[in-house]
Amino acid sequence: MSEPQTNIVEINGFPCRVWSKGNGPKLGFLAGLGGLPRWIPFLDRLAETRTVIAPALPGYPGATGHTVLDTHLDWIVAVRQLLDKAGLAGSDLVGASVGGSFAAEMAAVFPGTVKKLVLMAPFGLFDEAAPATDPWAQRGDNVAGLMCAKAEQWKALMSAPEGANSVEWPIEMTRASEAAARAFWPLGNTKLEKRLALIEAPTLVLWGEQDRILPKCYAEKFVAGIKGPARWDMVADAGHLAYLDQPEATARAVLAHLA
Repeated sequence: MSEPQTNIVEINGFPCRVWSKGNGPKLGFLAGLGGLPRWIPFLDRLAETRTVIAPALPGYPGATGHTVLDTHLDWIVAVRQLLDKAGLAGSDLVGASVGGSFAAEMAAVFPGTVKKLVLMAPFGLFDEAAPATDPWAQRGDNVAGLMCAKAEQWKALMSAPEGANSVEWPIEMTRASEAAARAFWPLGNTKLEKRLALIEAPTLVLWGEQDRILPKCYAEKFVAGIKGPARWDMVADAGHLAYLDQPEATARAVLAHLA
């Protein structure tokens, strides 16, 4: 894979990396847990027909600034600013896991910023009858099997990219986990269900068949709560981060919805 173009934008005075690659209409991507330490095959597949723009959320690989985001509203405003500065206002938007929750918030609170929406196992809801698995309460050696059906896919994503400082890299990944926890602890519940009815953008909800973080019933709750046209589909042989386990199948589903 060729490397994407890198730009830096400032959010609250802190740098956030914005990667872009491809040709065609703009398509934003907000990554899930772990962020984007490296460009991945899923994004390369999307970039065959779209200009893929992937901004790094504050605190995730490629960005800082999560420590000044004290409330959920702080996060929502920061993500809105990030999308604007990345040139994504009014574009199609894909979000996964924690990034999926923020993508849904953008479509709900700032409806003009999102044309069509894809949510891949997004956080934000809570069901006492089917609670989510808390990713921040796990032993380190259990996380890979929770994130992906193929644990090696998560391990490959989390490994230090070429040129990374071997001492600093584990610290950076711990910071990414801290940033996610700061926004979504406990159990990813941001009471997003109160805002789902504000989403009018045509929405596809994708769920990994073997998601061990969020039960499939959450997909139905998202579709039932969204006001605009919405449907959900399953990605076979995939875990919570379906775009890592099944990049081709996931990209194909995304592009079909956006066509």
